[in-house]
Amino acid sequence: MRILIIEDERRLADNIGRSMREGAGYAVDLAFDGEEGLYMAESNPYDLVLLDLMLPRIDGKTVLQRMRTAGITTPVLVLTARDEKESIVAVLNSGADDYVTKPFDLGELVARSKALIRRGKGHGAPVLKVKDLEINTADRTVRRNGKLIVLSAMEYRVLEYLVHRSGAIISKTELLEHLYDFNWERFSNVIEVYISGLRRKLDDRNGDLIQTSRGQGYMLRN
Repeated sequence: MRILIIEDERRLADNIGRSMREGAGYAVDLAFDGEEGLYMAESNPYDLVLLDLMLPRIDGKTVLQRMRTAGITTPVLVLTARDEKESIVAVLNSGADDYVTKPFDLGELVARSKALIRRGKGHGAPVLKVKDLEINTADRTVRRNGKLIVLSAMEYRVLEYLVHRSGAIISKTELLEHLYDFNWERFSNVIEVYISGLRRKLDDRNGDLIQTSRGQGYMLRN
């Protein structure tokens, strides 16, 4: 998953970004003012946006309103100071999905972010199941037929995204856009490498679980 953090307090933004990378395995992009954040939100397919309200150049509420007017349905988690709570109703009515009040616990923020991403993709529970495959998004563990499968961090991220979109053909471009941030150096065959590793570890060499659609991408059969 790939998230965007729009927060002008750089130290806080860096701390949140580090928690999201380490605690959830997400790719993270940072924006430090509302104008930059809005541009990035409109230019990239994010799975979640963390949005501060008090931003320079364009305030957070306006960023949110412009995102929704542009048809961007990405879940938005608002970061708000205690003295801004009277405005949170207006922000929720503008299209925010949830909010946390500063100062907040980073562990709680990660948990709320995971929940919003799941709900945004049509999953309420933290455990996702497809056939005999089970993914626990809370602790990032994978089991097939009850057997624990040990995956690399990136193999897990690829599989989690495919599970969230099970039954749909996912192009390599879409996978790359949701798995990497701006700092990634792109290599053309990286997705094939991770898919090959997943098939081997999941005992799916015949493609009964992960199907390749030649010229289109991959689909997790449901």
